[in-house]
Amino acid sequence: MSNPVYGKQMKTSSKATANSTSTLLWSLSLGLILFLLWSAFQVALFNGQLLQFEAPIYWAVAITTLLFILWVAIYFKQMKLETQQDWLKVAVIFLPLTYVLSLINAASEYLANNMILIQCIYAMIFVMTMYLLKNNKINHIIQSSLIGIAYVIVGFGLLNWFGASNLAGRLVGWFSSGVVNGVYNQTIWNDANGPRLASVFQYPNTYAAFLMAFLFISIFSLIRSKKVYIQLVHAFMLVPILLSLLLTLSRTGLVMMPIVLVIILLLLKPAKQILWFIYLVISGIGTIAILNPVNTAGLELQQQFTAGVAAKGWIYLVAASIVIAIIIWATQRWIAPKLETKLQAWGKRKGSSLWIPLGSILLAIIVAVLLLGTSVRNILPDSISTRLENINFQQHSVLERITFYKDAAKVIADYPLIGAGGGAWTALYEKYQNNPYVSAQAHNFFMQYLVEVGIIGFIIFMSFILYIFYQFVRSYLRRDESERESHFLFFILSMTILVLSLLDFNMSYVFIGMLVFIGFGGMAAAIDPRPVQRFKVSSSVARGIYTAIAGVSIIVLLIVSVRFLQANHYAYAAKEVAEISQSFEEIKAPLDKDLAIRSAHSDSLLTLSSLYQQGFQQTQDDQFYNAGVDLLQKGLKAEPYNKGMVKQLIQLYELKGDNEHAYTLQKEYANNYIWDMEWYEQLISRSFDLGYQALGQGDTAKKESYFTSGLEAYQHVVDGIEHLKTLPEGQLQGQPFELTPTMILNAGKIKYMSNDAAGAASILKGGIAEDLTDATNREVARWYLAALTKDGQQDQAIYDKLIAVEPNEADEIKQIAELNF
Repeated sequence: MSNPVYGKQMKTSSKATANSTSTLLWSLSLGLILFLLWSAFQVALFNGQLLQFEAPIYWAVAITTLLFILWVAIYFKQMKLETQQDWLKVAVIFLPLTYVLSLINAASEYLANNMILIQCIYAMIFVMTMYLLKNNKINHIIQSSLIGIAYVIVGFGLLNWFGASNLAGRLVGWFSSGVVNGVYNQTIWNDANGPRLASVFQYPNTYAAFLMAFLFISIFSLIRSKKVYIQLVHAFMLVPILLSLLLTLSRTGLVMMPIVLVIILLLLKPAKQILWFIYLVISGIGTIAILNPVNTAGLELQQQFTAGVAAKGWIYLVAASIVIAIIIWATQRWIAPKLETKLQAWGKRKGSSLWIPLGSILLAIIVAVLLLGTSVRNILPDSISTRLENINFQQHSVLERITFYKDAAKVIADYPLIGAGGGAWTALYEKYQNNPYVSAQAHNFFMQYLVEVGIIGFIIFMSFILYIFYQFVRSYLRRDESERESHFLFFILSMTILVLSLLDFNMSYVFIGMLVFIGFGGMAAAIDPRPVQRFKVSSSVARGIYTAIAGVSIIVLLIVSVRFLQANHYAYAAKEVAEISQSFEEIKAPLDKDLAIRSAHSDSLLTLSSLYQQGFQQTQDDQFYNAGVDLLQKGLKAEPYNKGMVKQLIQLYELKGDNEHAYTLQKEYANNYIWDMEWYEQLISRSFDLGYQALGQGDTAKKESYFTSGLEAYQHVVDGIEHLKTLPEGQLQGQPFELTPTMILNAGKIKYMSNDAAGAASILKGGIAEDLTDATNREVARWYLAALTKDGQQDQAIYDKLIAVEPNEADEIKQIAELNF
């Protein structure tokens, strides 16, 4: 039996065959395209684990489910489990199921549930596109639409770069959740490096990954197309894409670009490999030619909009794009055919596709040396050349990423098999971090996936994607040149984003994740549909099983997405009411409705507990206190690592005067926030206060327990400071972590009251400050001098300085020195 033509499906009598153009099929295709366009402008559906990012993701779940219902209606009669492709739609179900399994150990029930919903989106997208993209017409339309959406995003980003942020906001504000006060938020990302282009993603590195994927897709589409106007459109967009890529100032993108390029070139014939290089060089020259004036114009326009400067920037960009488009079109029209003819014989030789990629590695090294080690770098704008100059393995962003990965490995060691649930890194990283950085993302998709679903889930995921890549490449290599191109775009799309996700959190954008799974679906559609005899199931049984699974999933997902959208609405309603009303009942009503749906929703739970706290403060009614404590204790069962809940519960205990419970909670959770300086300062203070109280009551055992706890917390800070000194020179420490005067004072008092005057003096000496007009600084000096006196020593310089500021301190020192404990 001969293999079917690459990218086509075997014939069937059903009206909903792969080549069907039924109303439902076109509705599904159009719906998918519009959904992707909408998703891009919802901050690319960023899973930011905050209230503001929730609603678009829940809408995405609902929309994907509705599209999936259409898919079931269209392909019901074709459902079978006979070939490799058929079984892939079963295999993909295991991806969300591994997230369901990880709920057992979930570090955050709320975040874990959201990740299950996101994985369901991916699974449905994969199944739908695997079938849709077997249809040649639908395949062409979806590919063209993906490229069109990418070009719109590029244009939108440049519109903002050239200062037209208000116009850009008006264009998409009617449907985009990313627009705030008439402007799409953070299309230009400002950090220590200056303005960086981020477009719809609000994060430059993810935009760079997106741009790189579509840069290569544009070149592929340009070479593949036979129509002049399509060639010109793709050629025209190469300069804007490359320019945008440079304006992201993404070192990750620039470093990974040669790797991605080599992988793609390995699957192309020599003639096409050379054309890829030619078009990259031509468009690169065009981009460099206008980079300085366009960069300068953009920087000026971010400060103040001037029509003349904006027009000048656009003229440079459009003119360069037109010139480059014409040159590339001419090359494609007259040189490409001759090149392919001359290299046809060479292309048939075994291993012929290896030489140019290997050469490209050498070329990349040469270019890197020129840009990083010579004055050639000076042709670039300062902001870009500075970023290039800082590319090295001792640079802080590299060292920080390595630290993230090591810390992720610690989490995996504690949750090895099924992981710690979706969002686990965000919930847990403070417990495992090597130094006090702030990063809710692990900056490596694969490490973060391992943290969330453990070894079992990771093996299932990697087996799934590697099988698709392997089977696609295998089928690709068996085909003739003319048959290979129909689905190669999807390989470029998924592979590029996944490779760049080795160093960043691109997959935390659900829109990016959907593109990757569309890529998987496209590759799966191109796999030879070989029968699987061992697991063959009759068509009727297959339809029954899959329809049952799909039916239950659809019902559950629709109910959950609608309910979660309602809950999100209630959470926002509570915030809006709180801004205009002081009524306890008015604010509480929508919060109760949200928590009735999502009992572990931290935003509403914290807001409601704060209301109870205010009620108790104003009335001293224990009903408010008990309701607040009960609410927070229940919340911590589902969100055991939520610092906000722990802090609020501690505050409630303090208001009630229940200092022992407050201390117990502070101590119990200290190991979860090992670099929180404020946490340890409070723990030391509470330990001293309660120990001093126990001392007054004559309870020696309690005094020793509290004092020991305080000194252990103090030593933790001391050890942490010493550890931070071992960080590599280029690595940033992150948040402050140091001994505060309050820590030193309380630890010194504990030592003194433990009859260790020498130890107290040693601790207190480190807290002596120049400014003794400050009350805390004076108290540190007072206890330090008293401890020295007790130990038979003195520090005349400090004594004279303190007495000069406050003469009464002499009596205070004497009184303390005479105390016995």
